[in-house]
Amino acid sequence: MVHTKLIIFSVVSLILFSQCSIKKQKKGINSSTEKTTIIQSKDSISKKSNPSQNKEVEKEKPFVLDDQNAIPFFFEYQKQNPEDKVRIETRFGNIDIQLFKNTPYHRANFIYLTKKGYFNGTTFHRVVPGFVIQGGNSDRSETSKKRGEIGTYLLPPDTRKGHKHHRGVISMPSSEIENPHKLASPYEFFIVKQAPGAYHLDGSYTVFGKVIAGMEVVDEINTQRIDNREAPLTNVFMKVSILE
Repeated sequence: MVHTKLIIFSVVSLILFSQCSIKKQKKGINSSTEKTTIIQSKDSISKKSNPSQNKEVEKEKPFVLDDQNAIPFFFEYQKQNPEDKVRIETRFGNIDIQLFKNTPYHRANFIYLTKKGYFNGTTFHRVVPGFVIQGGNSDRSETSKKRGEIGTYLLPPDTRKGHKHHRGVISMPSSEIENPHKLASPYEFFIVKQAPGAYHLDGSYTVFGKVIAGMEVVDEINTQRIDNREAPLTNVFMKVSILE
């Protein structure tokens, strides 16, 4: 009888011990699985929150004018930028100019270049005694760089608005390239010195403004000594700003 009880006790103890071992093993697996799951989730979050580590951020290309986009651009620009008065500062004094609103592309072009600071540091690079002074260019590398950054484009003539080349008007020369349609060089301009005017230019070049103050400065620049290329022997630099 005693022997039988010992056998039963031994069997029960063995069963209890086996169940306890199984529970411990199961608990250990669950903990390891949870830990692994947490680590994978952190790695996944890290990859999603740092996409720039795997991709290069594309830089926006700067806007550059050309013959295809210039007119659409200035069509919109002239509506958003209505300014029509500018001041040209020189060492001889200031020249104030009113730009005509019925030559919208040429006005908008001049305002745009003024706001971009293009004219600052350019010169009155051509002087024809008794006739005109021409500005907006220079042989400085800074000027060439500015043109490259703004773009290469021409403007169509706008000569049917009733403006004539009276003394004191500002007009836009045509490009030096082969140019049967007299497309205008947008970076340059000339002011008529000749009295009462240079009317042989009518119909070929676009008058887009007039001097409203400082005509004596125009006359003074027109008296400067020039070389055989009609360039002043001493640079006449300018700075152009918008007048409120």
